[in-house]
Amino acid sequence: MAEPRIRALALCVFHHQGKILVHQFDDPHEQQTVFRPVGGGIEFGERSDQAIRREVEEELGLSISQLRLLGTLENLFTYLGQPGHEIVQVYDARFDDASVYSRGQLHGEETDGMGFTVSWHDSSSFGPQAPLVPQGLEQLLKQAGLLD
Repeated sequence: MAEPRIRALALCVFHHQGKILVHQFDDPHEQQTVFRPVGGGIEFGERSDQAIRREVEEELGLSISQLRLLGTLENLFTYLGQPGHEIVQVYDARFDDASVYSRGQLHGEETDGMGFTVSWHDSSSFGPQAPLVPQGLEQLLKQAGLLD
């Protein structure tokens, strides 16, 4: 079994017209749906803004600009019955291709080849049985005026 560790992440919300771009997935252990923005791990020697640009390019094949740090969150959680600990740099940015905003969904691929879909959601999508993660993200986005 791997030694528990704190994971450094960078996530980006890509807000547009009161909605943010998120991946929706299920945690059968907790019997809930979870929403999380686009992004991933920060590699050694990589700045968090570089990680966002790399992750979006690798996973969605899209370029971004106007990257803006919104804040940092610390997230202690359980997923699939396993404890986790993350330090998360939260960003907002714009897609260089404006047509992205008119698409209901975007299809991407993880580095391991696993496909995924992200879609636009407003605050009505999130709640106790369908939280926006990491913990504290919804409040951070409301304070920044990006979600109602």
